[in-house]
Amino acid sequence: MENHKLRVVLLFGGRSGEHEVSLNSAQSIVKAIDRTRYIVETIGINKQGQWFWGVLPETLIKEGFPPADQTHQVTLVVDPTNPHFMALDGHTLPNQGKFDIVFPVLHGPYGEDGTIQGLLEMANVPYVGSGVLGSSLGMDKDRMKAVFHEKELPQARYVTLLRSDLLSRRDICVDEIETKIGYPCFVKPANLGSSVGISKARHREELMVALDVATIFDRKIVVEKNITGQEVEVAVLGNDHPKASVPGEIKPAHEFYTYEAKYSNIGSSLLIPAPLEESITLRLREMAVEAFRAVEASGLSRVDFFVTSENQIFLNEINTLPGFTEISMYPKLWEASGIPYSELIDQLIQLGLERFQDKQNCKISRE
Repeated sequence: MENHKLRVVLLFGGRSGEHEVSLNSAQSIVKAIDRTRYIVETIGINKQGQWFWGVLPETLIKEGFPPADQTHQVTLVVDPTNPHFMALDGHTLPNQGKFDIVFPVLHGPYGEDGTIQGLLEMANVPYVGSGVLGSSLGMDKDRMKAVFHEKELPQARYVTLLRSDLLSRRDICVDEIETKIGYPCFVKPANLGSSVGISKARHREELMVALDVATIFDRKIVVEKNITGQEVEVAVLGNDHPKASVPGEIKPAHEFYTYEAKYSNIGSSLLIPAPLEESITLRLREMAVEAFRAVEASGLSRVDFFVTSENQIFLNEINTLPGFTEISMYPKLWEASGIPYSELIDQLIQLGLERFQDKQNCKISRE
């Protein structure tokens, strides 16, 4: 029976500010994955970007990463004819480091922005989730919004600024924000998730501080008009024929859904299904699939919306690698839609294998 199990490499941690979120997501997957179908190998990536074989997310959450000489640092051998992991100290890995699929549970830069996906593509290995294009578009809020605009999906008014512009002509940039967006507004690093670096500005002084905070995290800043309404999220699952879950509403403990509110369970509540008119629910699910297809996502995504008191819908963003913690919306939405957590993990793995096989049918040269 052991020989018939698929060998899944769970990849987690990483260099981004969402390192701890990734550990929690991976811990939940390790607990829930069906061991009768899968052999699970774990690779933890520390904040310096080093990869270590066999470390467990639960241990890393409690104790942190062990010293490098107490575990096996590994690297991916990028050989499309024989992809495998290799221990840098010469240690023999299980199954010679070979595997069937990689399950990246890496949030933020160097995890869901297309970089790790590009590495896996170069090695010619199957993996869970969106490819290079879908991941990079889903990560960059500026480019994401440009694609949504091209597809005529309704969004809040926004402007994009570069850190270099803020350094050279700060007052002009602030004047532009006040003229085009006004107050209150949200200031966001273009390439981070989990609300890291996001601030709400109600006047010029707060805007100045918010811009300083955002530029710590990214060279590109997105400033959006504040939309007052229900914060609603929809989960999407699939490849070429994606499906959407029931919507869920977030009741933030703070003024907006902060990092702490998402992962500390300190008072924010989730209403699943969201209390919405049937026609609005249907349109949200349709728009979630449209957003998924717009960025060419695959596997999984969570799509976030605002719904005003007049039932206007504004698309906020898509997250192509949403959290998998016990209080994360993505698995909860699918559970409410009839797919239990363990089965959801199984479907994501199968979708990754399906996408890989589909790509193998494409030629990249005339030979």
